[in-house]
Amino acid sequence: MGDENDKTEISASASSMQDDASDSSCYGTEDEDDIRIQLGPKMSIREHLEKDKDDESLRRWKEQLLGGLDVTEVKDEAEPDVKIVELTIVADGRPDIVLEIPDDGNPKGPWFTLKEGCKYHLRFTIKVSNDIVCGLRYTNTVWKTGIKVVNGREMLGTFSPQAEPYVHEMPEETTPSGMFARGSYHAKTKFVDDDNNCHLELNYTFEIRKEWAN
Repeated sequence: MGDENDKTEISASASSMQDDASDSSCYGTEDEDDIRIQLGPKMSIREHLEKDKDDESLRRWKEQLLGGLDVTEVKDEAEPDVKIVELTIVADGRPDIVLEIPDDGNPKGPWFTLKEGCKYHLRFTIKVSNDIVCGLRYTNTVWKTGIKVVNGREMLGTFSPQAEPYVHEMPEETTPSGMFARGSYHAKTKFVDDDNNCHLELNYTFEIRKEWAN
């Protein structure tokens, strides 16, 4: 979608530590988030199924979209319930770093430490209930000494409710290295859907050091 110049600009904007994403990634500006298409009234899953229950092909298509979901257990609510159950940092040769998510979204002190020049990726465990969540995306902004050094965005996808949580593996990244890369960073991470519902916002600090923390 778009011309070659647009693709070039998008690629250039994605060259930082957090922006090494796949072709399915969605990059944009803050202004784009303000542009919202006006849709009709939102309906619950039960209402959607009841609406076309006499159309066999539509009914089968909707059931396929919902997978093995037991519709009888779905609440009559039109908004999806999305919980980020777990955030994990996966690095070769190291035990996984499972990050505890505080209720207020503000981890105390440095939340984690990364070794400079290491390769790692993030793993998200996501639980979806009640309704389909459309266009769930992950955004991550990082500052060092007040200067923005990362402005990353990744489209995670559309998820239907199911009993088991989804596990999403992010693309591999490499931490910066060198004297000026080491130190403390401040970050803001969000999980937002196409309806501009923010399902989790985290404000935290982390560190990049010469070696892994013990």
